[in-house]
Amino acid sequence: MSVAYTANATATGGGRNGHTRSDDGVIDLNLTVPKGLGGDGARGTNPEQLFASGYAACFLGALRFVAGQAKVKLPEETSVSVSVGIGPREGGFEIHPAVSVSIPGFDRAQAEDLVAKAHQVCPYSHAMRTPKEVSAVLA
Repeated sequence: MSVAYTANATATGGGRNGHTRSDDGVIDLNLTVPKGLGGDGARGTNPEQLFASGYAACFLGALRFVAGQAKVKLPEETSVSVSVGIGPREGGFEIHPAVSVSIPGFDRAQAEDLVAKAHQVCPYSHAMRTPKEVSAVLA
């Protein structure tokens, strides 16, 4: 794969109860464990919210891309919402994203076709379908 852009972020503190910051400082957030996972409900975000936000933005971009290829104009009100659930699996935890798309005023069949094509193009969707290896570099 030829990499066109790399985002970098570092988590410190207690992981889910810590802090995350992008290398350029645009993201600089406290992280808290949600009540549903045993947290105290303190103000802050969590990895699932960050993943949902990124996936929603990426999927909307993919949807606009495939619509453009098909010479179809999407309404400005088009939106993508992503819910990310987390739960136990054998040996750890897993996430379950659900993508919801709203394209006001569109024929349902045409909207479903565009969504299916966007799901093939979107890097987040691809990553969820494809096993990835994680390599650790110890400093």
